[in-house]
Amino acid sequence: MTSSSDFAHDLLAALTRRPRSISPKYFYDTAGSALFDRICELPEYYPTRTELALLDTFGPEMAECIGAGADLVEFGAGSNVKIRRLLRALHAPRRFIPIDISAEHLMGAAQALQADHPGLQVQPLAADFTRSFELPPPLPLNGPGTAPRVGFFPGSSLGNFTPVEARGFLRRASALLRGGGLLIGIDLVKDPAVLHAAYNDAQGVTAAFNLNMLARANRELGTDFDLTAFDHYAFYQPVHQRIEMHLVARRAQHVHLAGRRFDFAAGDSLHTEYSYKYTVEGFRALAAESGFVPEAVWCDPQRLFSVHWLRSTA
Repeated sequence: MTSSSDFAHDLLAALTRRPRSISPKYFYDTAGSALFDRICELPEYYPTRTELALLDTFGPEMAECIGAGADLVEFGAGSNVKIRRLLRALHAPRRFIPIDISAEHLMGAAQALQADHPGLQVQPLAADFTRSFELPPPLPLNGPGTAPRVGFFPGSSLGNFTPVEARGFLRRASALLRGGGLLIGIDLVKDPAVLHAAYNDAQGVTAAFNLNMLARANRELGTDFDLTAFDHYAFYQPVHQRIEMHLVARRAQHVHLAGRRFDFAAGDSLHTEYSYKYTVEGFRALAAESGFVPEAVWCDPQRLFSVHWLRSTA
């Protein structure tokens, strides 16, 4: 999991470099995780409801791909809403290891899931899955071998990685899940107007989520960002097939961190997130380059979103 020292180090580096940019993983403190849960319920935000519908509709087919007795690992587990849908369809899963960067949010969600599934081993792991971490040992079977280890990465969170970073994550995941596979949600290229609405909701929840990065810095690191002096700015970049999110200074100001002063001119930006979109064919090619064998894929009728089953042969 990230610490205040990690956050301070990375924010200091972000404020020093040009252009200024920081990892979106720092969105997810307790307040940020709660705001993201609200985003998932917004009428403009299609990914969550579309992926949930795919899990409900095609859960039995996904379960057939995964097989019985799986040892499940979810990357970026959050509130465990989606794994609950998948668990309804799975055949006697043995264990569930939710991994999330927000420890408090993770533990609460894991306790609730354990209460609802007393026969399932739930072992939450507070960690940053974009870095090296260790999983608990594989579960032994009654006979020789271990239970198949299956990854679950819903929500199109892979889109937060650059293509190079995405390839690196998939390669690490393929090695981690060797002999099993990965069920992953991928947002698709679509009408830019739909994307713009999803990241600029009328209620301003996404703006609050973005600005919480600065509020968190003020709470944890003692910075003096004036939240009223920054605007949420999100747009679709069609050349790179990605949403970009920024915090843009509305007026000139000074911010202090670790005894240093950083100047923002009006219009200066702190980049906070990419969200890459893929075609089905483009993502399958990326997965194949990264140690997986792409197999089944499920899409909604409007082709807004996709869920892929990738088999690991590593």
